[in-house]
Amino acid sequence: MKTMKPLLIGIIILVIAACSNAADEQEGVDDEENNQQSGQHDDHDSDKSEEDDSAKKITAPSSFNDQAEDDLLVENTKNVTRLNTTDPYEMAVMTSQTVWPSTHKDNQPGAVILAPIEDWAISLASANLIHHPNNGPVLFIDNNQIPEITKNEIERLNPKGNMDGVEIMVMGDVDDSVIDSLDGYEVKWFQENDPANFAKEIDQAYAKMNGEYPDSVIVGSHEEKGRLYTTPAINWISHMPEPLLYVSDKGVPEATKQALEERNGKANIYLLGPESIISKDTEKALSEYGKVTRISEENPVENSIAFAQFKDKATKFGWGLTDPGHGVSFTSTASPDLAIAGAPFAHLGKHAPMIWLDEGELNQVHYDFFTEIKPTFEDDPTNGPYNHAFLLGSQDAVSYKIQGIIDEQLEIVQAGGGGH
Repeated sequence: MKTMKPLLIGIIILVIAACSNAADEQEGVDDEENNQQSGQHDDHDSDKSEEDDSAKKITAPSSFNDQAEDDLLVENTKNVTRLNTTDPYEMAVMTSQTVWPSTHKDNQPGAVILAPIEDWAISLASANLIHHPNNGPVLFIDNNQIPEITKNEIERLNPKGNMDGVEIMVMGDVDDSVIDSLDGYEVKWFQENDPANFAKEIDQAYAKMNGEYPDSVIVGSHEEKGRLYTTPAINWISHMPEPLLYVSDKGVPEATKQALEERNGKANIYLLGPESIISKDTEKALSEYGKVTRISEENPVENSIAFAQFKDKATKFGWGLTDPGHGVSFTSTASPDLAIAGAPFAHLGKHAPMIWLDEGELNQVHYDFFTEIKPTFEDDPTNGPYNHAFLLGSQDAVSYKIQGIIDEQLEIVQAGGGGH
């Protein structure tokens, strides 16, 4: 019995040890399985995160309702105001009536700008005077007459005069009969018809009235091939003091050099378009007058979006439209005159930069843009932020289907994808 007791104790110890080892081995197996499951869960979360990111990226709708355009009674949708014309004279008047109701002194314009429909570069550069000193619209004229629709709008607006008492500014080398027909108004006439010389003259006029030259300038091509790259500048110059100056295929015109020299070598020069529109040599020549920043994409649509999103934090130049809560103006590349007419939408109201629609259509680059500015709310959609678009053109220029897509992409939605 005495010899059995130690033996029994030893056996018990061995059994306990074996059970403990087995438990440890099972715990290791369980830990490994748990780790594997945890890893699979992490992978799933990663996939889910990627899926969430993918879900946030906006793409074109996959199906459409063919009856959506039948028997329409409306032109506007909840997030889109359409100015329903492709006639630039009408567009200018419609813009004027939208921005300047002119019902009383506080919303009457100071002075009206009359720009020649035949010369886009002259009309474009004249927009620098929309905000200061005029607080007034651009209306179109012919070189030898003022159309009836423009005359009627001038009378309706009854401009009260700018800081110099000027009620109408006439742009470009128009016929004397145009000036004669404005008898009774205080008129200032900018007679230059060369684009670079005219832009310099507008820059001088602004600086004289404001007391100084702005440090920053936009430089664009006045060549026909550069029109769609240069035109988006109009919304910025109608909103802010920076002027538009011109270059050409031949380089930097003397008038542009003289305008830049007024900045004493410290100009901030923002160049619109790729090297196929404004050459590297021209960029180098401009750098003699200050710092040059090129805003460049390979086509006009992408370039307009790049300009709308651009912001120089050091100089505060640029829209920087990369978040929700903004106005945007859309125009078809097939109707560039409408963009000039609609420039005042950047001056008052929702202060909207201009973006091209590709022959009236949306590209993926637009959907990428919508992804960045999509508004969301946590608990209460009534607090915003809201986006709003001005759509310049009739349904022949930009279809109701495209309007519907833009309207939906600008709509505020619940953060995280919940129901509204």
